[in-house]
Amino acid sequence: MLEDKLLVIKCRRGNKDAMCRLYEKYKDYLLTLAKGLSNQQADAEDIVHDVFVTFARSARDFQLKGSLRAYLATCVCNRARDRIRARTRQAGFPNSVNQVVTGTNNPEHLAAETEELRRLRQALQQIPYEQREAVLLHVKGDMKLREIAKLQGVSVSTVHGRCRYGLDKLRSLLNSEV
Repeated sequence: MLEDKLLVIKCRRGNKDAMCRLYEKYKDYLLTLAKGLSNQQADAEDIVHDVFVTFARSARDFQLKGSLRAYLATCVCNRARDRIRARTRQAGFPNSVNQVVTGTNNPEHLAAETEELRRLRQALQQIPYEQREAVLLHVKGDMKLREIAKLQGVSVSTVHGRCRYGLDKLRSLLNSEV
C-alpha cells in the first residue's frame, strides 16, 4: 500500500515509469476480474485499458484514500456494468444465456481452456450479474463484504446473501442439479 501511494504521487507528477509499474502490478488481477464479469477476453482487455487510460488522464487530481487495488477493481466493475448495459440497449433485450455462455468463437482460446474452467465460466454467466460480481470480488478479488457493499451501494447483509446465493447456484449448476 505504501508503494501504491508513492507510485500515485509520482503519477501525479507525470512520471510514466510509475504508471507503467502500476499497470504491470495490477493488470493480471484486473483482467481476471474483467473477464469474469464480461466473459469475453476482448471486452476484458478493453475494460482494463479504459480504466488505466482514465486513471492516467486524471492522475494529477487523484487522491488515494484507501486501497488502490480496490479503487481499480471498482472502476473495472463499473466499466463492465456500462458495457453490459450498452450491449443490452443495442440489442433491445437482455442477452440470452446462449449469447453470453459462448464467449468467443476463436478455436485457439477454446482449446486453451480446460473443460472445468469453461464449465465454471458458463455457470458464472448463468447467475444474476449482482451475484456474479459479489462472488468474483469476494473470491477472486479478495475484497471484504463491507467493501463490496460500498461498491454496490447496498448493505453488507445484501452482499452476504448475494455471495451465498451465487455460490449455491454455482455449486448447483456445476453439479448438474439444475
